[in-house]
Amino acid sequence: MHNKIEILPVSLLESEKSIINELKVLADELKLEFGWHYLLDLSWILRNLDQIEGQKFIDAGAGTGIMQWYLANKGARVISIDRDSRANLNQRFRRRFNIRGLREYDLSEVSSFSEMKQKRLIISQLVDIVDRLSYKINSYTGNKGENGSGEVIIYNQDLENLDQIPDDSIDAIVAVSSLEHNSPDGLGRVVAELLRVLKPGRAILATLGAAKEEDWFHEASQGWCYTETTLRKVFQISPDVKTNFDQYDRLFENLRENKELKDNLASFYFQSDKNGMPGGKWDPKYQPVGICKLKATK
Repeated sequence: MHNKIEILPVSLLESEKSIINELKVLADELKLEFGWHYLLDLSWILRNLDQIEGQKFIDAGAGTGIMQWYLANKGARVISIDRDSRANLNQRFRRRFNIRGLREYDLSEVSSFSEMKQKRLIISQLVDIVDRLSYKINSYTGNKGENGSGEVIIYNQDLENLDQIPDDSIDAIVAVSSLEHNSPDGLGRVVAELLRVLKPGRAILATLGAAKEEDWFHEASQGWCYTETTLRKVFQISPDVKTNFDQYDRLFENLRENKELKDNLASFYFQSDKNGMPGGKWDPKYQPVGICKLKATK
């Protein structure tokens, strides 16, 4: 593995088809949908991982996204970090995976019926009761679910201050289209903190939005798009590392014309104008870029 800056080509959809099929199956089981370019992001990151089973990961800006669950399914221990609280994490995740809070308040106990919405249909209520009983039984018996030795550790925290995580303690850090929600200055502070907790010789694998000429803010997705210059500076990647930014226009055209991505937009895009593809209209304004940053050895 070595340092990389790479605009993600749509050819990943074909070359990483086996990984993508796994992701689709798991997403269906967990009732998750993919952001419009996430299959590119996820497959690129997973292709670049040396090892998963038995490794200690950080999923930076994880939310409830699929990466943490995929890694846990493969036997990894994943610290799932997000500034938004997941203390009341849905039962469909709790009943399948080994999940705990890093601190007592990062993951709440399962309440009885207070979480149910009064207007749910009776069948939905019955399903929810079954889920809760299943979770309580599994917790009592120590059942580890379907994912073997994997574990997800919820840590509701801003990425600039990971004070509960020691220096040089993490085997790998992944970030799926999340770090761009920091300003250019904030991104630098986040990367510095992630490098602090990463073991020497290990990697941050992150995807962000790419910009051709200058950094700019994409209002719909509330994320920044970064130039090659900014990415090199923030991630401390030397000028001798080659990139494909010189193919920016061709790669962007291939992305815009890709039928698989265009025809499979998630349902949430059609429900709001405040997202990365407003109103479900296929009109990409940026393209994803992958960063592999190795921490220097001491």
